[in-house]
Amino acid sequence: MPEPIRIAVVGHTNAGKTSLLRTLTRQVDFGDVSDRPGTTRHAEAIDLKVNGAPAVRFTDTPGLEDSVALLEFLNRLPGDSRPERVRAFLAGPESRETFEQEAKVLRTLLEQADAAMLVIDTREPVLPKFRAEIEILTWCAKPVMPVLNFVRAPNSRREEWRQVLLESNLHAQAEFDAVAPFVGAERQLYGDLATLLQGRRQQLSDIVDYLALEAADRRRAACRIAASGLVDVAAMRRQISADDFSTELRRTEFVKALHDDVGAHARRTVDELLQVFAFRRGDAEVARLPQMAARWEDDLFNPETLREVGKKLGLGAVIGAGIGVVADVALAGLSLGAATTLGATLGGAISGGWKPLWRKLENRLSGVQELTVEDAVLMLLADHLLQLIGALEQRGHAAMDKLRLAPGRSADPAGDLREVVRALEPARGHPEWEHGQHARRRAEDDRQQSLEEVARHLESLMPKYPSGNALAPLRTLSA
Repeated sequence: MPEPIRIAVVGHTNAGKTSLLRTLTRQVDFGDVSDRPGTTRHAEAIDLKVNGAPAVRFTDTPGLEDSVALLEFLNRLPGDSRPERVRAFLAGPESRETFEQEAKVLRTLLEQADAAMLVIDTREPVLPKFRAEIEILTWCAKPVMPVLNFVRAPNSRREEWRQVLLESNLHAQAEFDAVAPFVGAERQLYGDLATLLQGRRQQLSDIVDYLALEAADRRRAACRIAASGLVDVAAMRRQISADDFSTELRRTEFVKALHDDVGAHARRTVDELLQVFAFRRGDAEVARLPQMAARWEDDLFNPETLREVGKKLGLGAVIGAGIGVVADVALAGLSLGAATTLGATLGGAISGGWKPLWRKLENRLSGVQELTVEDAVLMLLADHLLQLIGALEQRGHAAMDKLRLAPGRSADPAGDLREVVRALEPARGHPEWEHGQHARRRAEDDRQQSLEEVARHLESLMPKYPSGNALAPLRTLSA
């Protein structure tokens, strides 16, 4: 395994160095991120790992605070070369007193790094102190790659900075928004670094390939999590007695309880998605779903229920369809006594396979109602979760504001989402598939098979959910 590439992350105070490292390493708790100047006071290392081993060792450094005065001081020092003058400065008392912070940066770059990433807040005007910083860093005779941060901000001075860097002979430049990186930014960053570190080109290419595979795995895992949450909601089934159903207050309370249960499934799914993308619990939330118009039906003859009965009876789908016809007659008004006779006629030797279906029929005929979640709610929840996945894929780990999904901004208002709802249809006939229910191993296997089908549909829709569609404006900090 090759030695990790050593990168010093340098730049002015509050340019976004720590924010960049949080995002590149997906470690949301690394360092301190704040609007306060000089938040980072010491050099701190953090690794980007590939297959569990350090591939890049970044060192976060303090901000350069008095670069103009330091440049004047370095120019007065003796030495045949600029690196010699830097070493003389580091050996002298000024490195421990007047220019203590700057000394930490230069020592890290000179002694502990293969190259530097110079993080630039492009919202700042190009001032003499920034030009002095660039010149001082080149005195260490190490490759320096500028990283232009906040380039999508309305007040970005990106072109001004590009020109200054070209004048300083820094032609390899990367753009990377540490709070909301754009698609391909990571690949570009390491690709540009490879132009400066020719001996590490293959290693950097391997890192890019690994990160691409890791991103695909995250998306796949996220779609499975979203699918599991949707299966939970589709499988939900709650019973209410005829007496309670006839009372408006009890009926309203019952619907609210189901609505709250749907919200609990949604929140758990969001928390699991945040974990996949290495964010903290509570960093995002799904907008509260609209109140459900009551779906008052027992789903007694849901196609999946009939197929399951047919399999249990060993009579196949034809008998399942026949049961559906008989069921329709029963729902049209058979009395409980007549239904009992019907059950006795059809039951007999196959009564074991009839038990779940017959229990539901008895509930229906005795006035027990069952509430399930509407297809429209499933469609809306699927849309929200797809928006969230797309947003998390492009959210930097230095973002401070909670990510809130904006309802009604679907990338696909209906079309393909209907396929997701169709894929959820089997869950309608399996209330035991809901999270927290005690299911037999066979039922769990069936649930997993259905879940994978839903996940495939979700993953196929991800290209229609570009980043940013679901995002409220983010507050950006720049430590």
